[in-house]
Amino acid sequence: MAGQKAQVDTLNGVNVSELRKTIDCIKATPGLAKFKFRIRNEWDEGGHNRSTVGDFYGANQEIPHQRQFVLEADEPQILLGKDRGANPVEYLLHALAACVTSSMVYHAAARGIRIDEIESTLEGDIDLQGFLGLRKDVRRGYQNIRMNFKIKADAPDDQLQAICDMGPQFSPVFDSISKGVPITVKAEPMR
Repeated sequence: MAGQKAQVDTLNGVNVSELRKTIDCIKATPGLAKFKFRIRNEWDEGGHNRSTVGDFYGANQEIPHQRQFVLEADEPQILLGKDRGANPVEYLLHALAACVTSSMVYHAAARGIRIDEIESTLEGDIDLQGFLGLRKDVRRGYQNIRMNFKIKADAPDDQLQAICDMGPQFSPVFDSISKGVPITVKAEPMR
């Protein structure tokens, strides 16, 4: 009708109509699905460094974020830092929680499932003997990560685990951590 705004098909804060259009576009042109995300990191001192997020490549084009993001990282004092930011392994837990949650929300929206609330707690175990090179038989990274989700959704309680399972099933961060990913490391002189 004239003078009235078209109703947006939004569920869980996701524009489902646009999500479906995106899926259809990628089905028709798979090259649109190729994305490259990047950060630039600069060391300050000790364990303190900062990463800047400014742009990325996707849908066959360079795309700037609406604003630049700065991520401060440091170590707590007990690990000889000045505690000016979360430490890198805490950022890893954040990235995992955020990606699994977003994956859950988007896939639930695509299936017509309304989610009212999600909370998660993550906890990971690290033995510093590996990081410090004291024992070769001790892994340097996380030995185990536990994720616990509390979900309030438009679904019976016995289906909450199925909703939760969509997160790890489709999360790029979960996939990268649990299956590993090839990483190339290269050094060059600063000029």
